Amino acid sequence: MPTHRLDPIDRKILSELQTDGRMTNVELARRVGISAPPCLRRVRVLEEQGYIQGYHADVDARALGFEVQVFVMVGLQSQAESDLSAFEARCRDWPLVRECHMLNGEVDFILKCVAPDLSTFQSFLTGDLLTAPNVASVKTSLVIRGAKDEPGVPFDVLEERLSRTA
Repeated sequence: MPTHRLDPIDRKILSELQTDGRMTNVELARRVGISAPPCLRRVRVLEEQGYIQGYHADVDARALGFEVQVFVMVGLQSQAESDLSAFEARCRDWPLVRECHMLNGEVDFILKCVAPDLSTFQSFLTGDLLTAPNVASVKTSLVIRGAKDEPGVPFDVLEERLSRTA
C-alpha cells in the first residue's frame, strides 16, 4: 500500500510515464521540469511504494491473431471468501482470461477474454469455465469493436479535484 505522499512533480512523473513508459530519464526529467538525478530517485520511490506497478508494451491483439474478445459475466453459487479467492486463482491460471474483476450487483465477476477464434473461446467456455467448481451462471458478450481503451487513470481529473480542495 503506497505511503509516500504525492506532490505535483510525482503526479506529473506518473502521468508522463503512463503515456510513454519507454522515455529516457533525461527526457522525463525535462518534461517534469527537474534534473535527471532527482527524477530517477523519485521514479524509484514511486516504484518501491507501488504507484508504478510495472512497464508493459501495448500489443495489438488482432495483429497477433487474437480476433475474438469476449466479456464474460460469471455468477457463483457461493460468495464465501474462500470460494471467491478460489475462483480468482483459477482465473489467473486461464491464459485466455486477461482481466478478472469482482463486482457488486447481479453478477459476481466480469472477465475479459481474448482468443484467436470462436472455437478456441468455445472450448475454454465449455471445457473450463462452465465446468469450474462453484460456477452457477455464465453470460457472454462478444465485442464487435472497441471505441476506447485507455490505460491508467485520468490525471487531469485528479489535478482538477486536488486544485478544488487546496
